[in-house]
Amino acid sequence: MTFDKEKLAKIREEEKRWEETTVKKFIEKRPERKEKFMTDDGFEIKRVYTPADLGEEWDYMEKLGFPGEYPFTRGVYATMYRGRFWTMRQYAGFGTAEESNRRYKYLLEQGQTGLSVAFDLPTQIGYDSDHPMSEGEVGKVGVAIDSLWDMRILFDGIPLDKVSTSMTINSTAANLLAMYILVAEEQGVQPNQLRGTVQNDILKEYIARGTYIFPPQPSMRLTTDIIMYCAENVPKWNPISISGYHIREAGANAVQEVAFTLADGMEYVKAVIDRGMDVDKFAGRLSFFFNAHNNFLEEIAKFRAARRLWAYIMKEKFNAKNPRSMLLRFHTQTAGSTLTAQQPENNIVRVAIQALAAVLGGTQSLHTNSYDEALSLPTEKSVRIALRTQQIIAYESGVVDTIDPLGGSYYIEWLTDHIYEEALKYIEKIEKMGGMMRAIERGYIQKEIAESAYKYQREVEEKKRIVVGVNEFVVDEPLDVEILKVDPSIREKQIERLKKLRSERDNKKVEEALDRLRKAAETEDENLMPYIIEAHRHLATLGEVTDVLREVWGEYRAPLIF
Repeated sequence: MTFDKEKLAKIREEEKRWEETTVKKFIEKRPERKEKFMTDDGFEIKRVYTPADLGEEWDYMEKLGFPGEYPFTRGVYATMYRGRFWTMRQYAGFGTAEESNRRYKYLLEQGQTGLSVAFDLPTQIGYDSDHPMSEGEVGKVGVAIDSLWDMRILFDGIPLDKVSTSMTINSTAANLLAMYILVAEEQGVQPNQLRGTVQNDILKEYIARGTYIFPPQPSMRLTTDIIMYCAENVPKWNPISISGYHIREAGANAVQEVAFTLADGMEYVKAVIDRGMDVDKFAGRLSFFFNAHNNFLEEIAKFRAARRLWAYIMKEKFNAKNPRSMLLRFHTQTAGSTLTAQQPENNIVRVAIQALAAVLGGTQSLHTNSYDEALSLPTEKSVRIALRTQQIIAYESGVVDTIDPLGGSYYIEWLTDHIYEEALKYIEKIEKMGGMMRAIERGYIQKEIAESAYKYQREVEEKKRIVVGVNEFVVDEPLDVEILKVDPSIREKQIERLKKLRSERDNKKVEEALDRLRKAAETEDENLMPYIIEAHRHLATLGEVTDVLREVWGEYRAPLIF
């Protein structure tokens, strides 16, 4: 279906007449606001959109089609939320494994349908809790996991064949996945029964987040090892969550989030293919992670554009044959960077708007931020409100009853096309540079994000962009929010557990397992996952395994770019 040229010409004539008569007269009495109406990437938004803005060549089957079919603009599954709701997750983890285990059980009791694990900073960058670099950070931004002992406690009483677990971990992803597989094994659950995701997206660490350990090439090897190992041994597991979330949190706009995320995805696909694995063997388990920001309609269009663009990339650039390889399945988290410490209750409204955009955009999994997260880790009360937000959307709003309910809106379709086209321009430019790795090494991606972040902050400071409670509608009132405080003695508890572990384990077997890992790491492409699993089976610590790889590969120090 394309639009009739004569009818579109008539619409354009009528739109011009409307502007020159009806609009002009109305504006004389009631002027429009003075600011320009712009998309986040700088394109001006018209007063109204019509079929004429889509053009004569706009084809429904080419651009939209039907849910569950190429190009997947309207959704990756044929029945979407009429079949089942998205997985409702709350990102949680703090202090010790015991405390986090209690929080997980609480959330599951409240109706959460999947776990999402936050790890503390030492765990993320490969230090045990007793390492000098860990001082002051143990258990602060997530749970401390030093060994298989901690992992057992973290999932005690939680049947791993019944829950889907997402683990936000990158540089040390192989370690945490290995421990998870071993805990499941102890529960009698086979690897082929496990469902969940390990983030494992190292490229975005060099771009935006900074919790890398090793240089880019060995880091990419470890990432692809996990993807290939899971394809063969943990087939229901998503071995990577290619993350635009952190790129957006660093200051990227909606177009950049789509472009840089999908360009990262292309780099991973190339890397696995170069290791000799057929694209349709692994691509169906790739997953993505996006941000849900405040611009409601733009965010909905962003998700739709990303889905269509990834399908095009996988079909046309990588010759994927299996439709599942073309699916952009994604988790969404509401935007942490939009949460304000001022009038924190306002964050409940922001999160609801963002969550609704994610649902209308067709997400497969959703985390809603708690309103107090600009101040501290969330309390039980605040995290319950965040979860209830998802449940109200699912059970009370009615937006889940039909698929892609905003599909066909002239503005949504124009905006979807716009984000698609602008993101594709970025991707083509990156490809001309030699791919995402080369673009990161040149500092191109970082520079683009920094400029976007600067533009946004300048608009806030100049009041061209209003943030309610921050630069407008400000009130002078005392802060009345319960603050969750992490027990400062956590590190001592972890250190005592490590001492006990090292005194009771068979240290000779640990050393032998670490030596086998060292020799495998010295090869060019032997998959390291079996060696890492074996090391943790003998109770090697996360820090010990990481130190072996540090010895072989060294540590990365980011160059000064600006």
